[in-house]
Amino acid sequence: MKTGKLDPEQIKRIETALDSVPFAKLLGIELEELDTGTATLAFEIRPELKQNKGVVHGGAIASLIDSATAFAIISVLPLDEKATTVDLTISYLRALTKGRARATARVLRTGRRLIVVSADLHDEAGNLAATALSTYIKI
Repeated sequence: MKTGKLDPEQIKRIETALDSVPFAKLLGIELEELDTGTATLAFEIRPELKQNKGVVHGGAIASLIDSATAFAIISVLPLDEKATTVDLTISYLRALTKGRARATARVLRTGRRLIVVSADLHDEAGNLAATALSTYIKI
């Protein structure tokens, strides 16, 4: 995993968070890159993630995007704060059938209570396959 300007305490918090999400492990989600306000997570496309037409299930894509947005947010939250998803809107642009799917999320705005994040998901060839906008609330 590549990290940017994050301090060791933030990196440890993020690694612990990823290790504590069984659903992310089930999907095979891996943290590839992290910096302040951004995160890139990915998974290998495999038969268990596909629907009956042979393409990756939209729920698996949504989970990868939601995970990427969450980790982008963790990188900017103070250690004593948490946030959870309020809204996630995804536009699916291209079917995924093989290779590696990669979601990159960026924090767009952090307010007193709400955090807005965007994410783009690309296939292994770098083609844009989905784009999303998400809102989180601090809890």
